[in-house]
Amino acid sequence: MLRWLAPALLLALALPGGAALAAPAEAEQPAYYPAAADARADLDAALADAARDGRSAVIVFGADWCHDSTGLAKLLTSPAFRDPFGARFSVTFIDVGVPQVGKGRNLDLAARYGVKRMRGTPIMFVIGPDGRPRNSRRDAQSWRNADSRGEAAILEWFRRLSEPQD
Repeated sequence: MLRWLAPALLLALALPGGAALAAPAEAEQPAYYPAAADARADLDAALADAARDGRSAVIVFGADWCHDSTGLAKLLTSPAFRDPFGARFSVTFIDVGVPQVGKGRNLDLAARYGVKRMRGTPIMFVIGPDGRPRNSRRDAQSWRNADSRGEAAILEWFRRLSEPQD
C-alpha cells in the first residue's frame, strides 16, 4: 500500500489542487506611500501637528515601488523606531510616483525644501516644530541608499538628531 501512496502524494502536490499543501504565500506589502492620498493636506497637517505638539515632523518623499523607500518606511513604522523616538518625531509618507522617468507627482511639495529635481527616492526631511528643516537638502537627498544603511545606522542618525541643539 505504501508503494503507491508516495507517488500519489507527489502527483497531488504537482496538480493545481495540490498547491494548498505548499507553503503559504508571503503577505502583501502595505502601501506606505498611497498615490490617492491628498499629499498637500497630509503634509500641512503633519507640520501643524508637529508645531502644536513640539515634535519634529519626519517627511519622507518616496514610492512603494522603491526598495529603499519601503525599507525606510518599514523601519519608521516599527517599534524599533516608535519606542525610542515616537514622542519626538511624527512620520508622514508622501508618494512621488516615478520622478526619474518624468512620471512624478507631489514634487512641488519637495520643492518647498529646495529640491528642484528628484534624482532618486526616498528623500527625507526632518522639520522642527518651528517649521525649519533640521537636516540639509543634501542630507535629505542622500537617503537614496536607505535600505543598505541598516537599522542600527538609521536609528543612530535619529539619536544624534534628537540631541539638544546648541
